Amino acid sequence: MSTFETPTPVSDRAILVALTMPDTESGEFEEFQELADSAGVETLEFITGRRDTPDFKYFLGSGKADEVAEATERLEANVIIVNHDLTPSQTRNLENKCECRVVDRTGLILDIFAQRAQTFEGKLQVELAQLTRLSTRLVHKHSNLAQLRGGAVGLRGPGETQLEQDRRLIGTRIKQLKKRLENVEKMREQGRQARRRNEVPTIALVGYTNAGKSSLFNHLTDSKVYAKDQLFATLDPTHRGLDLEHVGRTILVDTVGFISKLPHDLVNAFRSTLHMATEADLLLEVIDVVDLERDLKINEVATVLEEIGADEVPRIQVFNKIDLDPHIEPHVGKNEHGAITQVW
Repeated sequence: MSTFETPTPVSDRAILVALTMPDTESGEFEEFQELADSAGVETLEFITGRRDTPDFKYFLGSGKADEVAEATERLEANVIIVNHDLTPSQTRNLENKCECRVVDRTGLILDIFAQRAQTFEGKLQVELAQLTRLSTRLVHKHSNLAQLRGGAVGLRGPGETQLEQDRRLIGTRIKQLKKRLENVEKMREQGRQARRRNEVPTIALVGYTNAGKSSLFNHLTDSKVYAKDQLFATLDPTHRGLDLEHVGRTILVDTVGFISKLPHDLVNAFRSTLHMATEADLLLEVIDVVDLERDLKINEVATVLEEIGADEVPRIQVFNKIDLDPHIEPHVGKNEHGAITQVW
């Protein structure tokens, strides 16, 4: 037996913090809890509050920060997760006060994406988003001369500081990741051109995360794509051939789900993946019909589609899970021109 044993990973024991702000949407707290659950976090306490504007120092305000610090110590939490985007200084101030690691909403979503990414491209995209975010949050922790590297007798300058070296290394890695993603995109473009030459139409499944896109994809294509009742169960896009009556051979694409306030770093890093929706011939927007926040999430999907330039692509809304509502019968909705716009 080896003398050295692999240490048991420490589980995340979290204090969740969410404030009601003027832009807070209905159901946002419940979605925040789902995000934490999807990240595999054990929630010890959920602290709420109300503010009209963020506090400059802690975002939460000093009184709420005291409450979070007390709960962190009392429950022996090892991470604080805040359902808002914090500035680097707000993160550091809250960490110093609570003596505990602090993760904001974007950091939480990035962590979930890092866990879900399976393909080479997906992992590159997640790393690009993480490093892009990190590059804006590097700061000096000390200013003493022990930080300086490269200095020696006879040299003109002290060399790079650790901060400068970190930024340079991250910048180099970001350039490498972008180059690799460009190569992946070139290969994808070759595939798209081949489909265009063969006149093979593409249909993309889009919608809010956990609406049931992957389950529908599996049913239509007889596939076994990972499908689970959790946010972002599917991250990497999947393609399958599908033969449709009166149409012939098509390509069906299962895409990553959308979410409210999708971090811009993720939108930018996953732009090539999200552009599958912009290049599709038809979008099937999958909607959870029994979701209490259904209309809100339909609006969020419309916002993301507009942001990535896919709002002009023909779209059919597919209202999923109607078996859970006994008052809904299967039916088809059409516009004034007789074109199908909804399927229930």
